[in-house]
Parts: sequence; structure tokens; C-alpha cells
Amino acid sequence: MRKGAISPLQARMIEDMNARKLDVGTQKGHIRACKRFAAFLKRSPATATVEDLRLFQVHLAESGVSISTRNAIMTGVKFLFRVTLRRPDLVAEIYHIREPKRVPQVLSPDEAKTLLAAARSLKARVMLSLGYGCGLRAGEVVRLKVKHIDRAQNVIRIEQSKGRKDRNVMLSEEALDLLGQWWKVRPRRYDAGLATSECWLFPGTRAGQPMSPRQLNRLFHQAATAAGITKAVTLHGLRHSFATHLLERGIDIRIIQTLLGHDKLNTTARYTRVATGMIAKIKSPLDLLFENEAPPT
Repeated sequence: MRKGAISPLQARMIEDMNARKLDVGTQKGHIRACKRFAAFLKRSPATATVEDLRLFQVHLAESGVSISTRNAIMTGVKFLFRVTLRRPDLVAEIYHIREPKRVPQVLSPDEAKTLLAAARSLKARVMLSLGYGCGLRAGEVVRLKVKHIDRAQNVIRIEQSKGRKDRNVMLSEEALDLLGQWWKVRPRRYDAGLATSECWLFPGTRAGQPMSPRQLNRLFHQAATAAGITKAVTLHGLRHSFATHLLERGIDIRIIQTLLGHDKLNTTARYTRVATGMIAKIKSPLDLLFENEAPPT
């Protein structure tokens, strides 16, 4: 098989995913999962048996991959057997493990300010400021185009993000000022033939493509190191911090839900568990027991 060619089974699976309008990231993840299964089998997944599937899941458990990674792999394999191969007998053998519920790690407002100030370049500061100041995911930041910045209404339009949903977020004066500074020095070499409105705000190294989320993640960790932040916070933690800090300021949780693009309020409500500013202000019942007593002499 020539380099770059795909098997008939993979081509059929891609057709099935396209027919169901799965986004590019999901499709790539499903294909990687099935290639991993094929590598384990050392033959086509179309020949898999119930025992093969059981052994593969045992292999994943013993190889030390995280629960979320394991579940993602099995979701891709499940699509292959449920949709493309029509093998309900194998689908029935796939199980997912409940992930432990963890409190998201967030930055304090002072830490967020220090991190943004420590960004190595204007480009990094603008992108990280958008992540924190607007609650954007990494993929949403890198896919911004000029047309998404609505100065007339002071909003940023996020198009077809997670769940194929559009939403608007606020455009702060600070973010607008940083974007103006960036636009003046932004490289133009890949803009040829494009209307200004269609230009990527943060073009990548390949013509016509935006910067990758992986590159943005690298910029985040460089800034965090330079800022002396030692807590295990991630790039996505900027989004968590955005929601938590709004909640601590008394912003209605349903407004925060809309800004984040969450379908369910329960998803947004988890930030009540990490709003340390709110938690610290709660009067402990232990203090209430003794608040009217005179201090010991």
C-alpha cells in the first residue's frame, strides 16, 4: 500500500463519520483509536473476536493510560463496531470506567495577572488574555478570525465550537487594545488573496492554517514558568479561572453558563466547588459557637 493510502475499512469509517457530521478532531481521535486496536491485534479490526476485545481492554488497563484516554479509545472502537461493522455482539463487550470527579485547578486573580505579564511575546499575551478574559478554549482562541471581533457590539463571536454551537462572549477594552497592538505587528505573509475579515488572527506556520492549540499550550507553560507558578494548572485552567472569578464577583451562574457555552447548568455549577473567595467568606459553625464569648484573659 502506497504511503498515505488508507484501507477500505478506514475509508468506510470516515464516510460514516462524515455522514453523522462528526467534527475533525473527533474523527481523528476515532481513527487513532482503531489504529491502536489494529496494532494490538496485528491484523484488521474487522476480524476481531469477543476475546480480542476483552484482551485489548485488559491491555489498556495494564499499560497505565489514564481513564479519560482509555474511555476515548474505546469510544472510537465502539463507533467502528456499532456503525461501520454492525457488530452489536462486540459493542456489548465494551465498557467505560467512571472518571473520578476532581475539583478544577484555578489561578487566583493575582496569579492570573502575573502570568499574563510574564508572557514572552505580545502574541502570547494576547492569546492567553483571550483565554482568561473571555473563557475561551484553546481551539477557540486559535481559530479566531478578524470577522469574529464585533467592535460595534463589544462581543467576540465564537462559531461552531464544541457541540457545533455558536455563542457570543464579551470583548473587554483590555482585550481590544491588545488585539489592536497585535494587528499592527501581525505577520501578513499568508494573507494573500484573503479578504481581511477572513484572515486568521493568529496564523500558523502553514499557509491558510491557524496556529495549533499545541503551540498555544507551549506558550502558556512558558509564561507559567516565568511567573513562578508552581501549582499544576493547565491552559484550560484559564477558562476555569474565568468562570470561578466571575462567580466570586457575584455574576449570575446562568450568565456564566451562557458565556461558557454549557448546555447543562450542572456543568457550570461545579465552579461553586472551587470559588475559594466565596468559600473563605462563609462563617464556620465552629466560629458561631464562640463568637459571643469573651476572649480568655
